[in-house]
Amino acid sequence: MLERTRTTERYARGLAAAVAAVAALALAANAGPAKDVDPEPDRRTTTPVEAAVR
Repeated sequence: MLERTRTTERYARGLAAAVAAVAALALAANAGPAKDVDPEPDRRTTTPVEAAVR
């Protein structure tokens, strides 16, 4: 038969699980794609297409 756990043990487990969840969320939020060191220059024109065609 299963033994009853003490209230203190249940709260300690819950607190440990909460701390682990927050740590995992913080790590996941900070993980992202690396920034490009030398980005490509912007190749879009500043002149509208209608003015360039004329």
